[in-house]
Amino acid sequence: MQTPDLDDDDNNDQSDWQNQLDTNAIEKAVQAMLSAFGEDPQREGLQKTPQRVARMYVELLAGYQTQPETVINGAIFEVQYDEMVIVRDIEFYSLCEHHMLPFIGRAHVAYIPNGKVLGLSKIPRIVDMYARRLQVQERLTRQIADFLRDLLKPQGVAVVIEAMHLCSMMRGVKKHDARMTTSAMHGAFRSNLATRQEFLDNISRGASQLRI
Repeated sequence: MQTPDLDDDDNNDQSDWQNQLDTNAIEKAVQAMLSAFGEDPQREGLQKTPQRVARMYVELLAGYQTQPETVINGAIFEVQYDEMVIVRDIEFYSLCEHHMLPFIGRAHVAYIPNGKVLGLSKIPRIVDMYARRLQVQERLTRQIADFLRDLLKPQGVAVVIEAMHLCSMMRGVKKHDARMTTSAMHGAFRSNLATRQEFLDNISRGASQLRI
């Protein structure tokens, strides 16, 4: 079942967030780091690196200033539908709060409506709202599930996230093929084994291996 949707402005709150983010401090910190690395910050290839990094963080951390009401934008609809709604393979990019290295993956989100459904594009936007912060995967999974539970008051919500963490691929144990999977279940997905299994079967059907 495809639900109607409303168009959002992808740049909502971006200018406000850029104003609140101390880009000058980021630029100075990056310049100091370049010097600490033994590099010359005035070298041609590095002269604009501090500004580029500051602009990058405005985008990568935009989730802190994204307002839920802007993300939803009124796209909640009264619909008499009580079967499972699944949006799978939602790609996301986040930053591990321990080393500030990326973790990259996909989220699978399901809910069973209780008289209300959400516009189709809103679930990926909710994922991005929480992913574009300094995160750990466990918290990210729980935040998405809790937000949908509180927003829609559905019969149940399920979120499964699988991701590759560059902090374990590039450093430390250096396990390139390791994948981390986390889940959060509410309502019928937690209390009813058959419902949970239906969701897990759906997201595993035809799934390809997660790769960078």
